[in-house]
Amino acid sequence: MSTNGTAGTELSPGRAFAAAVVSQGTKASVEFSTTITDSFPGFKRRPRIAVRGLFKVVKTEQQQVKYWYETRPQSELTEHVIDAQLRQEATFEFHSDKTQLKPTTAWVQVNPALLDDPEALATFIDYRLLVRLCTAENQALARGPGGERVRGLLETPGVTRLAARETPIASLLAACDRVEQVGGSADGILMNPADYYRYFVGQGSLLKDLADMGVRIARARMVNPGTVIVGDYTAAATIFDSGRSIIRFAEPPKGIFPREGLAVCGEIYEALVVHLPTHFYVAALV
Repeated sequence: MSTNGTAGTELSPGRAFAAAVVSQGTKASVEFSTTITDSFPGFKRRPRIAVRGLFKVVKTEQQQVKYWYETRPQSELTEHVIDAQLRQEATFEFHSDKTQLKPTTAWVQVNPALLDDPEALATFIDYRLLVRLCTAENQALARGPGGERVRGLLETPGVTRLAARETPIASLLAACDRVEQVGGSADGILMNPADYYRYFVGQGSLLKDLADMGVRIARARMVNPGTVIVGDYTAAATIFDSGRSIIRFAEPPKGIFPREGLAVCGEIYEALVVHLPTHFYVAALV
């Protein structure tokens, strides 16, 4: 991938790209030494956690990373394990694997009239391309298909599905309990905004109690309504992050836009590895 410029953290991504457009026009391409989904200006004003905010993030300059993971027994136990009923994790199997850092991409179409107005172009990139890239990253981390793209939690083998309990709150808390029964701590919840506002906002001290226990809640449309993903996001998974991003003019693939137009894409490079799929539960609420 060729670049016509590089940018650090002194300028917003939009301003850095707009400056490149002044000199390069529609050939502008700027590489950043940061992951620009962290730079969306809206995060500074409203306390909404993106999906990546649930996980620990490890920076890496490697294109391929090695990682460890554990599973429930895949074969018959050949030895008696002391206290296995008390500590389920005592019977887990230990593994290692490798994965590539993969791209996550988002697109916007730029009205040509913005090209000669750097301020307008900068705010458009900062407030529209970046938020679309955040949305694309949310989708990748939640339900990415793997292969040439990031594999998300919902596509990770070994993540357990739970049936609904008598109420949505009971379903949620039962999933938190299941995480602790395998030796973890439920420190993150990913849910659809529809469920957050319908079932949990205004329900006594529930949200405050969870916050006081260090449980973070991310709202994203990428989780189907009626389900939540509860897990030990800190200990049980890692985002390996290249710390590199790019914004450039490019020809979009088919199916990105409903009509032709000048297009800009933003791209980040990362991998999600799940060390302990046993510590994540997809719980039905109703």
